[in-house]
Amino acid sequence: MMRITSYNCNFEREPLIKPFGFKGGNLTELWQTVVRFKDDKGNSCTGLGLQSVLWSDNQIFFSNPEASGNAIMFQITAFAAKAAVGIEWNTPLELLEKILPQAHEYGKAISSSQNLRLTFVLNALVPVDNAAWQLYANNNPGRLFDELLDDATRSALNMRHDTLASVPLISYGVDEAEIRKLLNNGICLLKIKIGSDPDSDGSKEKMVEWDKQRFSMIHRIAKNYRTEYTENGRIMYYLDANSRYDSKERVMDFLDHAKQIEALDLILILEEPFPEECLNDVSEIPVPIAADESAHSDTHAEERIQAGYSIIALKPIAKTMSMSLKIAELAHRKGVQCFCADLTVNPTMVEWNKMVASRLPSLKGMKVGILETNGAQNYKNWETMLSWNPGYGKQWAEENQGIFKLDKEFYNENAGIFIEPSHYSSLATI
Repeated sequence: MMRITSYNCNFEREPLIKPFGFKGGNLTELWQTVVRFKDDKGNSCTGLGLQSVLWSDNQIFFSNPEASGNAIMFQITAFAAKAAVGIEWNTPLELLEKILPQAHEYGKAISSSQNLRLTFVLNALVPVDNAAWQLYANNNPGRLFDELLDDATRSALNMRHDTLASVPLISYGVDEAEIRKLLNNGICLLKIKIGSDPDSDGSKEKMVEWDKQRFSMIHRIAKNYRTEYTENGRIMYYLDANSRYDSKERVMDFLDHAKQIEALDLILILEEPFPEECLNDVSEIPVPIAADESAHSDTHAEERIQAGYSIIALKPIAKTMSMSLKIAELAHRKGVQCFCADLTVNPTMVEWNKMVASRLPSLKGMKVGILETNGAQNYKNWETMLSWNPGYGKQWAEENQGIFKLDKEFYNENAGIFIEPSHYSSLATI
C-alpha cells in the first residue's frame, strides 16, 4: 500500500515553430506540465504531461483565449495532485480511479461546461498518473515495466519489436517541400490531418473539397516512393479527421475520390471521422476506422468497438498510462488492433509512448510496429528538449532514417522512463 504525503506542480510554456493547425483551429504553444510527489517512505518522483486543449475539448479551446484554456486544464492538474495526497493505493490505476471523478466535477465547475469531455480531464491527469507510476516503480525496485503489469495487460502487450516506424504529422500548414524531405528520410507512413475549415465559415462542402485536393497533392508526391516496412512496399496513409465529418455520405465522397486517384488501398487508418455524439455504425466504410479522443475510457472504447471501429489509438501521453493500459487490455480481448498516437509531446514523454508501442502487435499492412511522434516538426526548442531526455544519446532514443531501433538495453532500462528527468523535476521541488 502506498500513500502520497506531499506534492508540487508547475508548467513550462514551449513555443512552436509555426501555428499548428487541426480541428479547424491553430495552436501557437504547448504547456509542459510537471507534478512531483513524495510518499510516506521518502521517495520523490516527477511526472510529466503535455496539454492540448484543442485536441481534448475543442469547445473549451474556441470559447477561451488559448492561454485561458491551458490555465483551466492546469488547474485540474493541480486539483488532482492535491486530491491524491493522503489516499492509500496499490497501483496507479487504483489511484486514478479514485481521483478521476472528483477531478471531472471540478473541471466542469471551473470551465463552466457541464459537457466537459472526460479526455480533457485525463489529459490534465497525465503528469499525476506518471508521477504515480514513478512511485510505483520505486516501491518495486529492480522490476521491469512488464513485471509491473497484471497478467491480462501483459498478454495484451506481448510483442517485443526491435524496429518502430516513426510516423510524422502532416498538419494543414506542411508544404510539399517538407513532405518530400520526410519521405526522402525514410518515412513509410504519413499521418495527414483532414477536416480543414479553409474559409473559416464552417462549410462542410468546402472542407471536403479542400481535403480532396490536399490528399491528391500528398499522394502525387508519395506514390513514387517505396519502403521495406509495409506489406505492399508502398507509402501508407493515416488520415485523422478529428471528428470534423458530419455524415457517412461525406466520408464516402472523400473515399470515392481516394479510389479515383488510386489511393484507397493505401489508407491504413481513418481516425475519428465523426463527432463523439454520432455513434454511427462504421463497419461498411471500406477502410479501417480508428477511435482516438472519443475512446476516453475502456467503457467508451467498447461502445466504439460495438459500432464497428476496428482500431483504437492508445495515448499513454494524453489519456494517462493507466487508462491506456486498461483500454489495451479490452481491445486485446475483443480482437481489436491498437497503436500509439502522439500529442506533440516532448522527447522525454515520447519514451512513455514507446514503451507501449514497442509491445503492441503490428497493424495489418505493416511489417513493423509504429510510433507517431511529431515534436521535431513543431517545437522551436526541440534540440534543447532532446538533451533533457534521460535516454539522450541512447540508440533507441534517436530516430534514424524514419525508424527507431530498439535493443535489449531499451527493454532492460525501461526506456529510461523511471529515471528522474532533472530539468523538469527542478521546476517542482519538494
